Amino acid sequence: VVAFAIQWAVLLQGFLHQFWNGKIHMGAQSMVRADFCAAATLISTGAVVGRVNPAQMLLLTLLGVTLFTLNEYILLSLMGVSHCYGESHQGGVALGCSFGACFGLMVSRILPQLHMDQREEQQDTGHQPDVFAAVGTICLWIFWPSFTSATTAQGSAEPWAVLNTYFSLAASTMATFILSPILCEESTPRMAQIQDAALAGVAVMGMAGEMLVTPFGALIAGFLAGLIPPLGFRFLTPILHSRLKIQDTCGVHNVHGLPGMLGALLGTLLAA
Repeated sequence: VVAFAIQWAVLLQGFLHQFWNGKIHMGAQSMVRADFCAAATLISTGAVVGRVNPAQMLLLTLLGVTLFTLNEYILLSLMGVSHCYGESHQGGVALGCSFGACFGLMVSRILPQLHMDQREEQQDTGHQPDVFAAVGTICLWIFWPSFTSATTAQGSAEPWAVLNTYFSLAASTMATFILSPILCEESTPRMAQIQDAALAGVAVMGMAGEMLVTPFGALIAGFLAGLIPPLGFRFLTPILHSRLKIQDTCGVHNVHGLPGMLGALLGTLLAA
């Protein structure tokens, strides 16, 4: 999915943004845009993982990259969203999280529904998934701050996007440790829950990370984002399945969609 998404995104976005004199002019921003697009596609696959075959996964990638590129072009180029800082496109992370989650939920709604016993078997997490979640969480803490700040304005006095992302990560993790034992029967949160909190913390900083210039604001935003995944898994996911017939396998709506929308709202308020 990643290999196909990056190549397809480079072509599509190149024709829209870097096509001059009959050629696509490549640069660092081209690969960053393609990375954002691949991340959004991966988020979409989280809603249907275990329910589609490789051919369907490639078709999802083809459609997801195309729609994401079109959506990004309309928002960033035609509507001028997040152009407050020159050539900065800080909204890419928030756009990727929100679009990826919504597109994945739409595909999940279209797919044939699984039986409840199959769904519970897919969501059953044992020792091995927790090990992978631990490795993934370490990678998130190391790489996501630089990923979030990849498209910020150059020459800034302080790397606010990096700093605010770390503050948000810490606060969201604390929120999950506080709330998860209250909502769940287990006294200790699972590693996968901590990973979800970290993802929610970086999603909320996708648009506002460069704008927040105080650690206090990033801590508050991260703490609120960390409350969303446990509450969403406890109350919202059953409603999506029972009322709307949407099987969100990895809970991308709670981890990426809602925190991404919260980050977009926060960025809009700060810009205003």
